[in-house]
Amino acid sequence: MVTFLSARDIARIVGEVGARRFWLRLVDELRRDFLRWDAFEKSARYASHSPRGVIELMPASDGETFAFKFVNGHPGNTSLNLQTVVAFGALADVATGYPTLIADMTLATALRTGATSALAAAHLARPGSKTMALIGLGAQSEFQACAFQAVLGVDRLRVFDVDPDAVEKFERNMADYGMTIVRCTDAYSAAAGADIVTTITADKKFATILSDNMIPLGAHINAVGGDCPGKTELARELLLRSQIFVEYAAQTRVEGEIQQLGPHHPVTELRDVLSGRRPGRASNDAITIFDSVGFAIEDFTILRLLRDLALETGVGGKIDLIAEPENPKDLFSLLHPLDAEREEVAPRLKTKQLA
Repeated sequence: MVTFLSARDIARIVGEVGARRFWLRLVDELRRDFLRWDAFEKSARYASHSPRGVIELMPASDGETFAFKFVNGHPGNTSLNLQTVVAFGALADVATGYPTLIADMTLATALRTGATSALAAAHLARPGSKTMALIGLGAQSEFQACAFQAVLGVDRLRVFDVDPDAVEKFERNMADYGMTIVRCTDAYSAAAGADIVTTITADKKFATILSDNMIPLGAHINAVGGDCPGKTELARELLLRSQIFVEYAAQTRVEGEIQQLGPHHPVTELRDVLSGRRPGRASNDAITIFDSVGFAIEDFTILRLLRDLALETGVGGKIDLIAEPENPKDLFSLLHPLDAEREEVAPRLKTKQLA
């Protein structure tokens, strides 16, 4: 039997643990896994692109546990009353190959993305950063706000979205979190005066959400929305005058904001900042960018944490996911009950025909 966690189970785990404690624990687990980066087998994700979106597989293994995530990105889904992103993931025991967990990753991905953004900002934003601009108020926006509140103490949000309904939704969801929310008329005014600027738009196109003249010295940019080839949010000129940090350079050069730059443009991987091998922010006046596209190790981290918390809280269920014959060398034996059932049905059918 395999442990199964639905989105409702994951929400219940967060409630049982407590939201702030959950965020802090997730950030701590992410930090630990980034610090043992070399223990993981890593590769850029497999992506199957189509005119409407992309379907991706994201694997990672530390030699003891294997994880993968199936995830899509279809910006036009909202017109069909469907989510832009849905996902599920699994863990397996490397020693046996047997799966141990299967879980929703739609909610879990939103949680790990917010936590990874906050982890990066804790090391790259100026100390005391409390005001954040949120540009794009789709499904990920509340998770970013909550993660930054829990980890950095952000308490003031300057928000903008082209869709007024998205703004209403965001304000409604964040009403009980004690944060000051300032509605802005455009991205320029949202970024003005913000210590941290988070861009998280959904359109799959080369876009310029932030131009070079919108960002003051000393700001930290959390660029989350540009996460596949042909999809960006930041002006090239802004990239050229900023310090850029990434999760996994080989993947980000294909999918992130830096797809606009040459293949050898200098970037720093977040793990090197966390370990102290490379410096983070050069000065208070530097502009730092976390060019985040999401990486499989982050999925590994949250799947493992959810597995552990499921055991701690008793939340979750079991599913009969894989074939388990009594004799592991006799898989065909699983068909025998079907044969027996047919033998029982056949005499009844014959009797009915004779009658």
